[in-house]
Amino acid sequence: MKQLFEKHTGKVWMALVFAFLYAPLLFMMVFSFNSTRQDARFTGFSLRWYEALTRDTKIVEGFFLSLKVAAITGVLSAVLATFAAFVLVRYRRFAGRTIFSGMVNAPLVMPEVIIGLSLLLLAVGAQNVFGWPERGMLTIILGHTLLGMAYGMVVIQSRLMEMDRSTEEAAMDLGAKPLQVFFLVTLPNIFQAILAAFLLAFTLSFDDVVISEFLSGPGVSTLPQVIFGYARRGINPTIYAAATLLIVTVTIVIVAYAVWVARQTRRREREIAAAARAEVAALQGH
Repeated sequence: MKQLFEKHTGKVWMALVFAFLYAPLLFMMVFSFNSTRQDARFTGFSLRWYEALTRDTKIVEGFFLSLKVAAITGVLSAVLATFAAFVLVRYRRFAGRTIFSGMVNAPLVMPEVIIGLSLLLLAVGAQNVFGWPERGMLTIILGHTLLGMAYGMVVIQSRLMEMDRSTEEAAMDLGAKPLQVFFLVTLPNIFQAILAAFLLAFTLSFDDVVISEFLSGPGVSTLPQVIFGYARRGINPTIYAAATLLIVTVTIVIVAYAVWVARQTRRREREIAAAARAEVAALQGH
C-alpha cells in the first residue's frame, strides 16, 4: 500500500495542481452558457450571452483593437529581440555591452506599474515639446513592444547559444558574406525561436492591462481594459462568453503550433538520418 501511494504521489499532486489552475477557467466556461446572471447556480443552458456579446460594441471594438495592437507588437518585438539577441550572443565585447544588456533585460524585473508610469511621463513630455505622439494605439504599441522585446530576446538568445556555429563558418568559408550568412543560415535555424518570441509577445500584449491603462487615450480601450471595467461594476456573463472564446482560440493556436513544431522536428530528424545513411553508403562505395 505504501509503495502504491509513493508510486502515484507525483501523479496525484500534479492532478491537484492542474485542478487548482484550471478549475476556475472551467467554471467560468460553464457559466458562460448559463441562462441567467446567476454566478453560483447553473439555471439552464443558453447562448444568450454569446448573442449579447455580438451586440456589445465596446467588447467588439476592444477585441479588434487588441488584435491589431498585439499583432504589430508581436512583429516589432520579434524583430527587435532577434537583433538584440544576435548582438549579445555573437559580439561578446563592445563598448556599452553591459549597459545595453541591462537596459534590454530591465523590463523583465521592473514592475509593470513603474514601466507604465515612466512611459506615460515620457509620452506626455514628448507631446508637450513636439506635439506628438497622442496617447492611443501608437503609445500602447510602443509600451507593449518594450515589454515583449525583453521576453522575446530571452527565447531567441537561448536558441542562438545552442546553435552550432560550424554551419555559419562553413557558409563563410564558401564565400558567403555576413549578411547572407545571417539571412540564409542563421535565421532558418532560429526561426522556431523567433516564432515563439512572436507568440509570447502577442500573448503578453493581448493580455496586458497595466501598461495599456497608462498609455491609452480617450475612446481607446483594449479588450482587457473593457473586461476589467465591466468586472469592477459587477457580474456580467458577457465577459464569461468573451473569455471562453479567447480560451478556445488560444488553445487551438497552441495545439496547432505544437503539432507544427513536432512535425518540423521529425522532418529534420529524418533528413539527418537520410544524410547519415547517404554518407555511410558513400564511404562503403569507396
